[in-house]
Amino acid sequence: MMHELSIIQSVVDTVRDSALQNGIKRVNKVKLVIGKMTMALPDSLQFAFEAVIVDEMFENAVLEIEERDITCECSSCRHHFQVDDAYRFICPNCGHDRVDIIGGRELYIDYFEGDENIDGTS
Repeated sequence: MMHELSIIQSVVDTVRDSALQNGIKRVNKVKLVIGKMTMALPDSLQFAFEAVIVDEMFENAVLEIEERDITCECSSCRHHFQVDDAYRFICPNCGHDRVDIIGGRELYIDYFEGDENIDGTS
């Protein structure tokens, strides 16, 4: 949970800074993209978000999480495949165990939505 809390604190700080720079007074929604290799749990991220958003700027804000699967490319046959077990990186096409991880390490704010006025009007 500490991992998720530090991630969310950083996300909220970043969104707050960007919102203030752009004249946004209330944040309504934050979309976070997170890969499974980050080992951050969506439920824990949601819980941390609710705990961190205590100020008026984030009142009633929603966190949307898009979780990305671990995707690999076999270095032998170049087959792309998704990994269900984070510790079993074997190509299902040729059985080779040397693979490159090409997806699943993402961790970024995709976007946030907000209003210029506290009452929700523009």
